[in-house]
Amino acid sequence: MARTGLLVWSCCLILASANVVHVLSSTVIPGVGVNWGTMASKPLPRNTVANMLKDNGLNKVKLFDSDSPTVKSLAGTGIEVMVGIPNNQLYILAGDIEDAEDWVKENITTYIHDGGVDIKYVAVGNEPFLSSYNNTFDNITFPALQNVQKALDKAGVGDRIKATVALNADVYESHSDKPSDGDFRKDIKDLMIKIVKFLHQNNAPFVVNIYPFLSLYQNAGFPFDFAFFDGGRTISDKNVSYSNVFDANYDTLVWTLKKNGVDDLKIIVGEVGWPTDGNINANNKLAKKFYDGLLKKLVAKKGTPLRPGQLDVYLFSLIDENQKSIEPGHFERHWGLFYYDGQPKFPIDLSGKGNDKMLIAAKGVQYMSPQWCVLNEENKNLTMIADDLGYACSLADCTSLDYGSSCNKMDIDGNVSYAFNMYFQMHDQDEDACDFNGLGMIVKTNASRGSCLFPLQLVGAGERLKLAYGNASLSPLEVLVEDLGMSNCQLITGTGTETDHKLGSVLKSPANFNPDSPTNPQKEPLQFRDSNPPLETYPQETLKVFQGP
Repeated sequence: MARTGLLVWSCCLILASANVVHVLSSTVIPGVGVNWGTMASKPLPRNTVANMLKDNGLNKVKLFDSDSPTVKSLAGTGIEVMVGIPNNQLYILAGDIEDAEDWVKENITTYIHDGGVDIKYVAVGNEPFLSSYNNTFDNITFPALQNVQKALDKAGVGDRIKATVALNADVYESHSDKPSDGDFRKDIKDLMIKIVKFLHQNNAPFVVNIYPFLSLYQNAGFPFDFAFFDGGRTISDKNVSYSNVFDANYDTLVWTLKKNGVDDLKIIVGEVGWPTDGNINANNKLAKKFYDGLLKKLVAKKGTPLRPGQLDVYLFSLIDENQKSIEPGHFERHWGLFYYDGQPKFPIDLSGKGNDKMLIAAKGVQYMSPQWCVLNEENKNLTMIADDLGYACSLADCTSLDYGSSCNKMDIDGNVSYAFNMYFQMHDQDEDACDFNGLGMIVKTNASRGSCLFPLQLVGAGERLKLAYGNASLSPLEVLVEDLGMSNCQLITGTGTETDHKLGSVLKSPANFNPDSPTNPQKEPLQFRDSNPPLETYPQETLKVFQGP
């Protein structure tokens, strides 16, 4: 039910109080953070994710861009943030220094205030020197890095916010697979020397992504146990023994930095983790095995043979992302500690002490109606199934059907039903999206089979806004505040007579909205799509939300 009074918000400074400051858990190992990616068809509301981070005591997060609502959702949380600059923005930042200064002003310093965002690093580019990029970013990454750091310095924050580059471990190599033979890749060695010396000069860290899973995935003869931390095969190098590929890879970098004159350069592992689906070796059991070993190692603060002590790492990743490219492998969409809806996948103890339990799930998650699209077995035209199956999977996420994956053991009917449902859900349960030339039908009974989950789509921001009109305890504005990551903004109620609020936006219910109100100086009310009928005409049953299984 819509509120009758005028609702106004202002992005404002919030004084710390017991009501708004969330006390972070101290159970997570110091130095451990997590990557938060948002490449999903219906990402969870940012504020929901920010609360999930706090609930689980995760006080460091790495982002892949500087999306304003996402960054704003972290304001006042005390969570340390590494924001990212996508590769497609490097060209602009590598040119005129004024562009970098504008970027810093819009994406960094605007959040630096009491109750703001604790930004510590800016990752300029994401693995820009991958061989698959064919040198596209080689000539612009370093100039962009220089300009961003100069802009941070000019803004007066360069002493506490450092620019770096998030790099894949393929920027260095060892011809013998022994760490002591490590050095930068020949085709980018001169460039990498410039970068590491610049990082060293500015007290910025070297950020590297290390993936033991990929070592196993890309090399048929790779020893299975060497990808984990339980012992097994070892390699010896200059009287140092390595029992896992993580340590060996890390120390290959240490040797590389030493050979190039920056042996004391700080190292941060920007990404490390294990996927849970999309490959025979990607499942919850092996992910748990990997994380248990990694966390046990981290809590012991033994580091690696060449860098003993505490390691700084960001786990990859927080939530599954069903829109990621699957060119590297179908597992790419399944790296999360949580499923797409913020439900934890397996028991884990982020303190590294082995007291495993499920992480705290996302709260208040809203799902679309409990209905699924499956194969209509009474109208099973075998001549058309293959084409419809291929069509569905070309536009939806069918990676869980891969060999050895969670949905691989179903029969052909189950496979087709899974594909149909994924397409149906990703198209917001549109009735036409379950046609498939008459082969599909909508059912109200959960279609999941065994370990294979047939997911329900999440309610999007627009739908949550509609639903709020049927919920007297939640206003549409509060829904927008949450979706825009404005959890620390103050809500003000009024009658529309106040004239001295300095506000960016105003929203009233459609019935009494006055665009000329003095409290709306910009005169830019938020609008619903023209195709939507007035909310008052929606039948009550359509305003109900399925709260999940």
